[in-house]
Amino acid sequence: MMPAARESLLDAAYTALARRPWSAVRMVDVAAAAGVSRQTLYNEFGGKDGLARALVRREADGFLAGVDRALAAAGAPHERLTAVAEWTIGAARDNALVKALLTGCWSEWLPAPAPAAVRSVAVVPAQRRADGPLPSPADLLTLVRDRAVAALAAPGASPVDTADLAGACELVVRLALSCVAAPPGERGVGELVRAVLPGHRPA
Repeated sequence: MMPAARESLLDAAYTALARRPWSAVRMVDVAAAAGVSRQTLYNEFGGKDGLARALVRREADGFLAGVDRALAAAGAPHERLTAVAEWTIGAARDNALVKALLTGCWSEWLPAPAPAAVRSVAVVPAQRRADGPLPSPADLLTLVRDRAVAALAAPGASPVDTADLAGACELVVRLALSCVAAPPGERGVGELVRAVLPGHRPA
């Protein structure tokens, strides 16, 4: 199957999930919405569980891609970390799967594929990857923290005290996750980020 067709199937599954619980999403409806046969859908994902794993994996990858975009933007360290925090809060607000991945709270509405790897018989590389272990909230926190440290400590990046950089980046991620449950006040998340980043604490 062409990657575009796979994406169409995942888009169709995501759209269906916005309208009804995962338990009520039918493979035949997903295939029809994507313009392919149900057999094509089964050939690609192996079954509904495989489709769920692929969908969850895609949303995790999309979240991390947004983190990378925020870190790649020009600006001082606190501005880039603020962008990461704002992206995290917004992604969790707008995407129930991302929120579940970040918090570990899966409602009955959502698919809840097993986090451990499953035996894969897929010939599709993308599905073999989806059949691997899915990231836990702790995994995602570590991935975001490490991406932030690498971006802020990279040659040519704005100078920052690297002694506490990893700890500060982790605090920012944890701060963003706390704001998913309790949104920041009128001052926004930027002032909170400045308070935890070394060298940028307000006087």
